[in-house]
Amino acid sequence: MSKLIFFSFNQNKIQEVKKILNYNKLKILTLNNFPKFNEPKEDGNSFSENAIIKSTFGFKKFGLSCFADDSGICISAINNKPGIKSKRFLEQKGGLKKTFEIIINEAKRKKNFNAYFQTTIALTIAENNTICFEGIVKGKISKKPLGKGGFHYDPIFIPNGTKKTYAQMLNEEKNQISHRAIALNKLKEFLEKLFKQ
Repeated sequence: MSKLIFFSFNQNKIQEVKKILNYNKLKILTLNNFPKFNEPKEDGNSFSENAIIKSTFGFKKFGLSCFADDSGICISAINNKPGIKSKRFLEQKGGLKKTFEIIINEAKRKKNFNAYFQTTIALTIAENNTICFEGIVKGKISKKPLGKGGFHYDPIFIPNGTKKTYAQMLNEEKNQISHRAIALNKLKEFLEKLFKQ
């Protein structure tokens, strides 16, 4: 069985990853399987740069193939921000409730509710050998937060083609259409070919 590290402590992400990458030739470890260490600084200028910083660090530190994701929401009304700073934006604006108010008010003011979620996953399988997989889901900002599921910006994002926010969906529903699921399914396809060899 091949071992692979998912470079994350985030329990929500870990659950999504394990559900989608669930097949018998693969054992997924996470950062919870290792003693505490200082994580690298995510100072890239794009989702892919930040994901690569983490996956290459994990590969060098633990000597196993490692993948990492960087995800965020890009909102038209605020110049496609917060993007790669999505998590920091929540902290800076004082938590979910205040952040949602700021975003929704700005979308209403500009009459522009367009947004998209992006995930880029970087997989490092050898020194100087990293492959990226991307998932993008376009949608709209809802006029108020809806739903109790998901995490972070899920209650205010309605993917195109649906009437529900991510947070109103069951995990199974979200895992069929989410930006992370798209990127993970591309990764899964790659890994299945890799481990057949």
